[in-house]
Amino acid sequence: MKLFPYAHATHPQWPMAAALVLAQLRAHMSLPGYASAPTLALLYITDHFAASAQEILDHLSAEMPEVTDWSGTVGVGIASNNVEYFDEPALAVMLCELPAAQYRVFSGVSPLPAASRFKAHTALVHADASTPDVAELIQEMAERTDSGYVFGGLASSRSNALQFALSGNGNLRGQGAAGGVFSGGLSGVAFARSAAAGPLGAGSGSLGLMSRVTQGCQPVSANYQITACEGNVITGLNGQPALEVMLGDLDISLDNPKEAIDKVRRTLVGLSDDTKRPADGLIRRAGQFGADVLVRHLIGLDPSRKGIAIAHVPEVGMTLAFCERHAAAARADLIRICAEIREELEPQEVSAEVAQALGASLAESAPHPARGIAGALYVSCAGRGGPHFGGPSAELQIIRRALGDVPLVGFFAGGEIARNHLYGYTGVLTVFTASD
Repeated sequence: MKLFPYAHATHPQWPMAAALVLAQLRAHMSLPGYASAPTLALLYITDHFAASAQEILDHLSAEMPEVTDWSGTVGVGIASNNVEYFDEPALAVMLCELPAAQYRVFSGVSPLPAASRFKAHTALVHADASTPDVAELIQEMAERTDSGYVFGGLASSRSNALQFALSGNGNLRGQGAAGGVFSGGLSGVAFARSAAAGPLGAGSGSLGLMSRVTQGCQPVSANYQITACEGNVITGLNGQPALEVMLGDLDISLDNPKEAIDKVRRTLVGLSDDTKRPADGLIRRAGQFGADVLVRHLIGLDPSRKGIAIAHVPEVGMTLAFCERHAAAARADLIRICAEIREELEPQEVSAEVAQALGASLAESAPHPARGIAGALYVSCAGRGGPHFGGPSAELQIIRRALGDVPLVGFFAGGEIARNHLYGYTGVLTVFTASD
């Protein structure tokens, strides 16, 4: 297995940032442990460069003609190994060496082929939050894959919410020439079964995909079944008035409105569909939510109906738990998903060389094939980032310490995509792995 070349840079002028990135990529490609014949590039830029998105893509693709396919988007922040860039002009690129038959870049002008021509097992999805019914489109996209699992995020920008999708397979006839930069809808990369495996463990082909979701929330109540609701207002939990149940769990009273409002503002709800979630329950581990849980905000109280309003339209029969999101829970859950990936990838018996690579200190470590990871993609919420974890780049530093030093790029999104859901305030970590 070869490591995926990756690079990142910041500079007020995009040509200089691009030159720095190209120099890093070429340096990696010259090393024996890195891929030298990449075909697919993942490109992420901060919104400072959004106005120059087409120029950046044209320049990079011209400088690297061997890379036939490009995918990516814009974020208010972007990420790479051990570093994040917020509120500054920056770009990050990772070059993936995958057989052309194992993936397809798709967009509005280059749609995913019919299943008879290309069988998608999973997909990286970039989307525009302004697209009508975007959550339903994401679910529909997941249904077009064998695994029912897609991953990615919504573009986030203070200007243009752009996506990159340049396909070597060409565009749909009649759609005209397309430069590879789009607004609206969905785009991304679909992976065939030979390049991906179920949600998502080691692959059966030359490479596999493994993906985990970190919610960063701590439950503060028992699990309840929604027994009555109207629109987005839940009026019954386990047959009791929902408002009374919440006030009891949070130990607050409407007679003391200031204390009650402060506590309610810090409280969210975790929702799960009993008919679809795994049999091991709503909370997979003590004090943690699984990826089957959707965390949503409380947006109001309805004393007249003794109900609570949430930022979601629930259904009777769903399971609900009240929860809080804070830095300690987010840090612990992020470490957990990295540890799960490492445990699944690291063999029980290793050679001295592999043990040395896996046990290297931060000062001595470098991306190494022994870790079993060719590259990684991390999509985090724009509301998270370093400040939420204690300082600049702290979130990415946690990943590096927990997962190891691996090629990584990503972005901070307006919503995170995992399974067939659109999440908020989460992180989605996906790694390309060696099946052997």
